[in-house]
Order: sequence, then C-alpha cells, then structure tokens
Amino acid sequence: MSDLRIQPGTLLAAWPDLVDPNFMHTVVLIVSHEDQGAFGLVLNRASGLTTRKLLAEHPLLGRADFPVAIGGPVDHRTLHFLHRLPKHIPGGVPVDGDLHLGGDLEALGRVLAREPERARNGVRMFLGYAGWGSGQLEAEIGSGSWMPARMEVARLFSEPMDEMWRATVRSIGPLTRGMERMPPDPNWN
Repeated sequence: MSDLRIQPGTLLAAWPDLVDPNFMHTVVLIVSHEDQGAFGLVLNRASGLTTRKLLAEHPLLGRADFPVAIGGPVDHRTLHFLHRLPKHIPGGVPVDGDLHLGGDLEALGRVLAREPERARNGVRMFLGYAGWGSGQLEAEIGSGSWMPARMEVARLFSEPMDEMWRATVRSIGPLTRGMERMPPDPNWN
C-alpha cells in the first residue's frame, strides 16, 4: 500500500456506499500529496454562500456575488480558490496543467467584480478543505472509500455540482458502469 501515490490533479470519487456525511457522493480534487499527508478540495458541495456575504468588507470581493462551495470538513475559516487564469490571477501554485491554487487576492477580486463571465468559466472558490495524515489517504483508497479518476480541467468549471459525482464515476470506465445509480445504502432502494 505504501507504493500507492495519488498525484496532484487526481480526482477521487467517493464509493457509492461511503455514508460519511462530509464525503457521501463527493468528488475531491487532490491538490497536494506528500509523505506527511494530503490536501484536497471537495468540488461538489454547495454552501449557498457568496463572496458578497462572506467578504462584504472587501472592496472588490464584497461587490461580487460569486458562489463559494464547501471544500471539505476541515477549517471553514479558510478560503481557497482554484483557477485556470494565471495571466489574470498571478501567484497561484500550479496543481496540474492549467489549473492553479490561489494567487493574488486583489487580482481575483478584479476578475470577479469586473469580468463575471471569465470568472464563471475559470474560478472556483471554497471554504475549508479535506485533509489526510500520513498514509491515511492510501489506507482509505485501499479499503474502498475512494475511486481515483482523471481530471479534465474544462469539466471542473463546466460540470454542474449536482452531476459531478455521477459524471466522474462514469468517466472511470467499464468497471464502474452503473455505480453512479447506486444509493449509499441498499436499504434506501
């Protein structure tokens, strides 16, 4: 199990029978995976919050009405953002290909406030994150909690949140065909 390495940019789809309310039917993007542990963001948990509500005091972010998702169960006092706009939002850390984590907050504010269409097609914001200690993610994958999948950056910004888990499970291949229709508990049938 120690040889298993999930690279940054990998998607993890929760197995259909994972009933932990923090992760049931979620898709997590792995942003960092080191010997000390892993850091990821849940991509498909809406919060109902926007930058206008959360960051009302910020001169640009407080004017934008941009959705902020729940990135995971850890530390909802932290705000994270993914984007594919490094020319417009410099300073981000590359995750995989064109996808970046974080960057210049003022540049983000300008994009959200002045270019809402560009933001909608290239930025995702999150409160909190998902985290695993050393070896924990590998153990969870080995026990059948997660199904690794390839990420397509374009889908990350275009897939509706309520369809993301099913689409990700289907994208894995023939071995997962039909799993996207399974309830977390067979008694729910």
